[in-house]
Amino acid sequence: MTPINILVVDYKEENISTLKALAKRDDIRIFFTKSSNEALKLAWEKRIAITLIDVQLPEKDGLELAEMLRSNPRTKDILIVFLIPQSNIVKLSALKGLETGNAEPLYKPLDHKITREKVESLIQMSRHNTDIKQRDEELQNLTVVINNAAEIVCIVDASNYHIKIINPAVEKILGYSQMELPGRSITDFAVEAQRIDFRRKLAGIVKDSLSYSAFEFEFARYDKSIIWVECRVVCQNKTLLLNISDISEQKNYQNQLIKSKETADQGKKVKETFLANMSHELRTPVNGIIGLTNLLRKTQLNEQQNSMIDLLEVSSQSLLGVINDVLDIAKMDAGKFNIVRSSNNLHDLLRAVYGLLKFKADENNIEFSLEIAPDVPVNLMVDSLRLNQVLMNLLSNAIKFTERGFVKLTVSVLQKNGDQVQLRFTVEDSGIGIPENRLSSVFDSFEQAEEDTAVKYGGTGLGLAIVKKLVELKGGELTVTSQPGKGSVFSFINWYITTNKPKEKVSFRTERLLEPFENVKLLVAEDNLVNQFMLSKMLKDWDIEVEMVDNGQKVLDKLQFNQYDLILMDTHMPEMNGYETAKAIRSNFSEPKRSIPIISLSAASFDYEQEEALLSGMNDVLSKPFQPQELHRKIRRLLKTADVIKSLA
Repeated sequence: MTPINILVVDYKEENISTLKALAKRDDIRIFFTKSSNEALKLAWEKRIAITLIDVQLPEKDGLELAEMLRSNPRTKDILIVFLIPQSNIVKLSALKGLETGNAEPLYKPLDHKITREKVESLIQMSRHNTDIKQRDEELQNLTVVINNAAEIVCIVDASNYHIKIINPAVEKILGYSQMELPGRSITDFAVEAQRIDFRRKLAGIVKDSLSYSAFEFEFARYDKSIIWVECRVVCQNKTLLLNISDISEQKNYQNQLIKSKETADQGKKVKETFLANMSHELRTPVNGIIGLTNLLRKTQLNEQQNSMIDLLEVSSQSLLGVINDVLDIAKMDAGKFNIVRSSNNLHDLLRAVYGLLKFKADENNIEFSLEIAPDVPVNLMVDSLRLNQVLMNLLSNAIKFTERGFVKLTVSVLQKNGDQVQLRFTVEDSGIGIPENRLSSVFDSFEQAEEDTAVKYGGTGLGLAIVKKLVELKGGELTVTSQPGKGSVFSFINWYITTNKPKEKVSFRTERLLEPFENVKLLVAEDNLVNQFMLSKMLKDWDIEVEMVDNGQKVLDKLQFNQYDLILMDTHMPEMNGYETAKAIRSNFSEPKRSIPIISLSAASFDYEQEEALLSGMNDVLSKPFQPQELHRKIRRLLKTADVIKSLA
């Protein structure tokens, strides 16, 4: 890892001695100076990433130095933190230019712990900024690659097949000028005898929202000559992306066609593998954070520590929400997202959503109300998780974008037909509103009503995109009306089936239900150190003897010479993953070890990944992040099943 260069500009030895303690780390290099001029020189020569500046320097004050750094293109991206004397906080906080800093200032005399934590957060911020710059460069390089690609790359409107953008390769392959093609139909290129079939092919791709399709047609060049082309098409967000290659010379070579198909299939597999790995890499550390939060709650904490634990839990759940939003969008685009309906009390669900957000509304002095029409049925077949997700997104947005006034959730009956009922859910607010020219784009992924919305109010721009897709997956329709400065009204309509009162759900949240085990020995395979600690502590609290390994090969080595009652195994591990390990156990060991219960600790986001775990020989799957009671329940169930099998043997 490349070390981060940090510049400290301070003339007092006591502050310098505190900061010198940080220099013992291998991942940072710290440069000290008392001179503003020397600081400018060091910033230019040493590629400084972070600078800590005393606002009261002898030559020129720290604010002037910061402004000079900001004005130079070579040093403008340096992260700046001011060092402010505790005695002059009020006076110095009013100084013009203090906002030049990238983070909250440090107050002198410097507290070692606070300083270390502040520098650590700046290091993480600096590395994050570097990653963003690298990705921007990659995007720029990708644009260059497309413009210089030897094959035709074009973007086509899926509604009328008109070309929006096309790269210069069209001039070489088809003989047309690049500038004259936008607005023309892509189907015009096909020879007349195949034009209808070509149009039908594109229509089928759009209808089925295919993520990838490849086919061959004859195209007519500008000079009327005919060539064979291979079209590779991706359909996404009402847009077709086409890659068109001249395969006239390769048409007679069947092997080349087979290779092209294999390459295309591999591309799809890479995409799915990337999503699976992303899910694992993001969910695994979040699981550790949530698990450690639960463990900390069991320790003796004062009021301030409890508050910090609450903030930690809120932050981790917020991060998990963003991760789930991104993965939900990916699964929806891949057509692998299911709606699961069951009997639920709709009124209780609505009141629960209202109760969760009422505090936030009260905090912002917003009038928040819930109106359920008297004829709205109580018990319905509904996917409560997804309906909750839709309502929470719409209501959270309404509260966030309403500075004063009201937010109202209304549920009413539009019509009834036997045991079916059509309901309208309406979220109305008196917030900032949405300009008319932005109403259609607010439902696009990563889009918001205005360019500065994310800066003012935060958010990823995924909420409404997910709401729209969820409502449509449920067979409904989402609409919006809005006036800037007066507010917005979001409504969606769905049909539901009335049902009997749902069964009471058993709560597993009470810690007293998590009874200890007797004479149980578990082998845990987990390569993440935080999750290792969390699982070990959790299992030992249940009187379970635990042995920990960090890859599948070590599981096989341990199982060869030891007896265990159950194995907890992560699916993504170095050297040998969980799938391979489970298959090896089921194939290469003799009884009773061959039938040992195995629970997959999976951060999988796709259903097929969980199916793969079961097909490899695992008995159950526990998705990360999980609650302790979920793990406890699965362990007890599998141990009981194993005992029954042993008694029958």
